[in-house]
Amino acid sequence: MPMLIGIDVGGTNLRLGVVEIDAAGLAKPRLLEEMRFQADFSSLCKLHQQAPELAWQQILTTTANAIRTVASKYPEVSAVGIGFPGFIAPDNQQILQSPNLPGLRNVDLSKDLSALIGLPVITENDALAAAYGEYVMYPDRISNLIYVGLGTGVGGGLILNGQPFQGQHGVAMEVGHIIVQEGGRLCGCGNSGCMEQYASASGVAISYFEATQQRISAAEIASYAAQGDKAAIAAYAQAGKALAQTLAHILKVIDVTNIVLGGGMSAAWPLISPSFEERLSQDLIPALHGKLKLHISDMGDQAGIVGAAMLAFRSNN
Repeated sequence: MPMLIGIDVGGTNLRLGVVEIDAAGLAKPRLLEEMRFQADFSSLCKLHQQAPELAWQQILTTTANAIRTVASKYPEVSAVGIGFPGFIAPDNQQILQSPNLPGLRNVDLSKDLSALIGLPVITENDALAAAYGEYVMYPDRISNLIYVGLGTGVGGGLILNGQPFQGQHGVAMEVGHIIVQEGGRLCGCGNSGCMEQYASASGVAISYFEATQQRISAAEIASYAAQGDKAAIAAYAQAGKALAQTLAHILKVIDVTNIVLGGGMSAAWPLISPSFEERLSQDLIPALHGKLKLHISDMGDQAGIVGAAMLAFRSNN
């Protein structure tokens, strides 16, 4: 049975998994083992903003070493799929830009990494990889699905008729960069007021800091909110509102029933849900009321790992 490595590139670490797939690619894949490696690419890119090629070489070396560690245990691995946070060109898989990894522009992770490890490599947007992972593992494998990943940033992926949809220029479903606040917070993409500046973990931390002048993590803010802290509750309410605004607009364009929310921030859904549901009810086109199916992912990081591996399988078969 084919065996592949799937990689989910996060803000502070690499998550690698060995995925076994049946020869026809029809049965649900099996994640045999998952490993994590420390890799703070965000800080690395900021450190080398004046010399991004140095950051790129370190990213390649760190990723290659992690793959070699995993592959040494599983020599049957035949290809590697990577979910990377950024805009990925559909025709050649180049990373055009990564808003949260400054300085990375027009770099070829697939080609450069393949040269180092001696295996075929495919690169796809991390949220689209997660969307595909949710699709292949979803009960009854529904045909159409919107995925929104709430993490350090906010990513989105779209599966249409069972196919991952990249868009003509590789920026389809960049939902985190839909503007919800005119003249709002400056975003890494270059615009201001993007949804991820409010609905991501970093956005919640900013909201709490603006209210309290305290710099703490979204997880700590969630703990405070559970204890009744008004500023913490308000920070998560703002996240829910921004997410609902964005999703309501997306659904007016892409008429999809099934929506999956994933990423680390989705664990705080009870704090996000009240304001989300209120605002979605206000903004959603009336014809769609009562027709959506919202699912909070139970796959965690595994959606991106499995999806990346399955996309590598598709690319090489």
